[in-house]
Amino acid sequence: MAAAGAGLAELGFAEAAPAWRLRSEQFPSKVGGRPAWLGAAGLPGPAEMSCVLCGRPLAFVLQLYAPLPGRADAFHRGLFLFCCRAPPCCAGLRVFRNQLPRKNDFYSYEPPSEDPPPETGESMCLQLKSGAHLCRVCGCLGPKTCSRCHRAHYCSKEHQTLDWRLGHKQACTQSDNLDTTVPDHNFLFPEFEIVIETEDEITPQTVEKEDESEIRGSMDEAPEEELDSMAKHESREDNVFQKFKTKIALEPEQILRYGRGIAPIWISAENIPQEKDIPDCPCGAKRIFEFQVMPQLLNYLKADRLGRSVDWGVLAIFTCAESCRLGTGYTEEFVWKQDVTDRP
Repeated sequence: MAAAGAGLAELGFAEAAPAWRLRSEQFPSKVGGRPAWLGAAGLPGPAEMSCVLCGRPLAFVLQLYAPLPGRADAFHRGLFLFCCRAPPCCAGLRVFRNQLPRKNDFYSYEPPSEDPPPETGESMCLQLKSGAHLCRVCGCLGPKTCSRCHRAHYCSKEHQTLDWRLGHKQACTQSDNLDTTVPDHNFLFPEFEIVIETEDEITPQTVEKEDESEIRGSMDEAPEEELDSMAKHESREDNVFQKFKTKIALEPEQILRYGRGIAPIWISAENIPQEKDIPDCPCGAKRIFEFQVMPQLLNYLKADRLGRSVDWGVLAIFTCAESCRLGTGYTEEFVWKQDVTDRP
């Protein structure tokens, strides 16, 4: 996945997909459900998977498969975004990067099959090839175990308590179907595949010309006093917001925009980061913009409880310009959250 040209973005759209297409071996880009981890070793631990504001476990939002052409060490590359969905916080955000060479310990050297695998009746995969166990609730690293059966794994006491209350208490001693009785804990977001399309280079110019025609028409009809009044009330905030609307007008269902090294589009003139606001990678390299999550995704997440649910205008993800390899695990990158300011 790479932007098709200078200044162009690739657009992501949420679509329903069969479960097999969203498994790790298919290298999916997806929203919700449990993360389909790329590298099976060096997963972020419970401390990294906790909200920095309230301390509670984070929920998986989306992952993006974004290999770097020409980089043998990033033949497979994934970005994983998490957020706090526990009210009243609903604010903490963290993003992690992982990359692998084509020849690695977890996947075939050959591309995955496009055909669905035969149904084997396998239970839910809560253990990775590395031997790491995953939390039954959120699908993140689960170093804690049930003290009775020692087979159910959890990321935190909070998720262990939740699972116990919602069914593990009864299923605990039934070791033969432990993984097939994982209940809906109402913690995961709805799951979708992210389908990528390249933004049409001519789209923005077309929309802008249409807008200009409308403005000229209204100028011919509007009295001079009204034009003066409109000009006085025009602000940078309005300009930024109108530019945002124009940019997404022909593809209003887009849930993300990808373009490593291009400029993000902002929804507000307020809270736009400066270079000094984006911390360097621990390796010493600068971080650059890679993709942004759009407000439309909130509709798919069913995040509609005002003041008691996740919310944003734009989430901009910045990653190491060198896409360094700090060890063999997951490297934390940087998220900038821009809200929609109050508008008249």
